[in-house]
Amino acid sequence: MSPPDSPVFPRVAIVGLGLIGGSIAFGARRAWPSTHVVAIDREPVVRAALSRRAIDAAADDLASVADADLIVLAAPVRQNIALLRRVAAYASTSAVITDVGGTKRAIVAAAAALSERVTFVGGHPIGGGARGGFEFATASLFARRPWIFTPHNAAGSNAIRRLSAFVTGLGAQPATMDAAEHDRLMALISHLPQLTATALMEVVGGAATAGGLRMAGQGLVDTTRLASSPADVWRDVCVTNADEIGNALDLLIERLSEMRSDLRRAEIIDSVFDDAARWRAQLMKGRD
Repeated sequence: MSPPDSPVFPRVAIVGLGLIGGSIAFGARRAWPSTHVVAIDREPVVRAALSRRAIDAAADDLASVADADLIVLAAPVRQNIALLRRVAAYASTSAVITDVGGTKRAIVAAAAALSERVTFVGGHPIGGGARGGFEFATASLFARRPWIFTPHNAAGSNAIRRLSAFVTGLGAQPATMDAAEHDRLMALISHLPQLTATALMEVVGGAATAGGLRMAGQGLVDTTRLASSPADVWRDVCVTNADEIGNALDLLIERLSEMRSDLRRAEIIDSVFDDAARWRAQLMKGRD
């Protein structure tokens, strides 16, 4: 991590001050108190951010990013794609632009179509919560969590080094991968669990109703935690990664269909549970 008096990016502009954008603001100010953070969002949001000292200044015009060293697009995925083109018109030639969206192919393709003077590196912090919004933002959101960067050309190598130092300062663990591989992997380890938990809660709630849900144990509570996630973020994720999410859903549907056909065969149930327990142990290594 850079020392507190030497910020990686002295001036940071954040477009969209929800859970992720707000947490970046808090984290940057904690790591480097001299960092100047400006945010662009709705007036009530930036007013709350100013009162909590998450930012130094608020703006309602994208032109305010002109003197920023780092510009973070922290709106939903499709908004970020539209914002990228607009922000690029104001950004300094020395500025680095990144995003925090959960899918990467679409925005990386949009960046590739921009002028070579624009330095963009796709980014995805793997740190979130069951509920979104600035009110849930915290400087520790990214602690010990991966932060994936998806460069689309070699010109961004210096930008990746600086971004890696920046997110390390926020407590995250930087990594790089191809945008297509990112979207395939996220469909399996992020998007599928979200849609599964959401559909499960809808099915159980609709069939059991409120009275039945009062009888539920902790298992249903734990399994459906993600069902409280906001739809606006996931709507864009589904649209921009529909093919890979579809493939992931097909795998799950196939397995559920097999289980449905063999519920009376103990060896099938044993096999699924044994495999699941083994992979769960892998998932939990180093997390306890």
